[in-house]
Amino acid sequence: MLTPQRGVEAMAGEVLRLRDDPELRSMVENRITEFLEVKEMGTEKWFEELTYCLLTAYSSARLGQLCVDALCNRDALLHGDLDQVVETLRTQGHRFAEKRAEYIVTARELAHTLKGTIQGFQNVKAAREWLAKGVKGLGWKESSHFLRNVGYLDVAIIDRHIVSNMVDHGILEERPKSITKRRYIEYEGILAEVARRVGMTLGEMDLYLWYRKTGKVLK
Repeated sequence: MLTPQRGVEAMAGEVLRLRDDPELRSMVENRITEFLEVKEMGTEKWFEELTYCLLTAYSSARLGQLCVDALCNRDALLHGDLDQVVETLRTQGHRFAEKRAEYIVTARELAHTLKGTIQGFQNVKAAREWLAKGVKGLGWKESSHFLRNVGYLDVAIIDRHIVSNMVDHGILEERPKSITKRRYIEYEGILAEVARRVGMTLGEMDLYLWYRKTGKVLK
């Protein structure tokens, strides 16, 4: 259940407080620069980011990156067969190695056209809808995560850390058991209001809120 506007004001104040830390602000700005650099790269790099987001679901950013690096080092991301992808993920300790390998191999049909397809949509929300419906293993959160990582900064990545921040600041009374599409869009609208108040994109603000919970500024 959503609570009064005070929660929006409280979160905005906390984000501004975090931004006042010059070291943290520099880390966030550097990460945003990386996202914008990826936006100019080729479609295979975009597929690498898509794979990363498939691997971080119900896992961790650190393990997702370790798995992507291992797949790339073995030339298995685009060219390894299913067994090789599974074995690579297992070696890195991914607990859903078989299912994630299946998602990666299935998604390969998009690899050579992914960037052009995303750029062909009229807006980023339409691109996200396509990703969430059409790419096995991607939900609303993972689709938003991917789009942010390839330089689209006006979507919210509503993961457990962001929900926890919303509870902390009185925007939500409690953590929901699940986040439906309707609820995701509702929460994103509230976060967009916070972002407007602090003069940031959703993608930038996410990094500050994620840091607040984890002490890290990861992609």
